[in-house]
Amino acid sequence: MKLNSKFIGTALGCLMALSAPALAAEGYGDCKLYGERGSEKVETAVPGQFTVVINLPAVGEFNGDTPETVESGREFCMAVNIAHRLGIDKVVLKNASFDSIVAGQNKEFDIALALISVTEPRKKVVDFSTPYASGAFGLATRADAPVDEAGIKTTKLGTQAGTIMVQWAQENLPDAKLSVFDDTGAMFTALAAGNVDVVMTDISVILGQVANSNGKLKVVGQFPSGRDTAGIYQKGSAAKPAIDKVIADLAADGTLKALEEQYLAAERGGLKPEDVPVWKY
Repeated sequence: MKLNSKFIGTALGCLMALSAPALAAEGYGDCKLYGERGSEKVETAVPGQFTVVINLPAVGEFNGDTPETVESGREFCMAVNIAHRLGIDKVVLKNASFDSIVAGQNKEFDIALALISVTEPRKKVVDFSTPYASGAFGLATRADAPVDEAGIKTTKLGTQAGTIMVQWAQENLPDAKLSVFDDTGAMFTALAAGNVDVVMTDISVILGQVANSNGKLKVVGQFPSGRDTAGIYQKGSAAKPAIDKVIADLAADGTLKALEEQYLAAERGGLKPEDVPVWKY
């Protein structure tokens, strides 16, 4: 795996990821292709390319400091394999804030992939793809100052704006001192600096960040989310039926499982979601 996939683990690495929206290099990166090219057809938002909105940093999902450097990752290679089955050779990534993605503010893209939970309020402004995973809320602390199951209820807790975890924390951990950050990079920078004691985001992201922190971070627990993870389309997208079929095919033929094992297992350094304690609240 290329070195540019190892970018989180220091506050500097997090700060480098805080960049304006940008376009990625063309092509399929290092992704292995599965299935028949061009098995489905679709008219893309920008002719001749498959445009994917993402939210960096996303260790294990989109490995790179910026969209231009992403060449591997579970969600990236999922996008590449969707493009492959649509007969499209050009994949373009557009980095955007998570808030803007779930609010339906982005235009001229084919799908957004950012470990997005399906919710009824979001369905009012965007359309969701066929689910491709199920999520949980992972919890990471500094390794030298871990937070336990009892302590989480009153600790300084950080999470990301626009996620369902903001309301969840307000309702289920009302005595925690909650800080909400614009993006994952800022959140982990705050954790490294001691401005918060624990951060909460998707378990996949937590495990990737911890594995790449050179021992500075520790995963301590998780809360079940009870939510499916899916991509987002612009409301009324004509491409939804074809892309949904491809995602369902990727799940049915084992491609999604293969990508999970190849990229998430590698980035997690042997850490598995099933090995993380499930906490009660």
